[in-house]
Amino acid sequence: MSHAFYIYSAWGISAFVLAGLLGFTWFESARLRRELKRLEAQGIRRRSAPSGDST
Repeated sequence: MSHAFYIYSAWGISAFVLAGLLGFTWFESARLRRELKRLEAQGIRRRSAPSGDST
């Protein structure tokens, strides 16, 4: 058995883990955006958001 099996296995596992992290990040971002929209619809605003009035 050559070393290629171990190398390709490591690359495959790494690609699988990275794809999983990318997917998790994308889904979590979408979930947080929905939550933010829901809160803003209730009238709750972010402190970092510009206010409507400037005094």
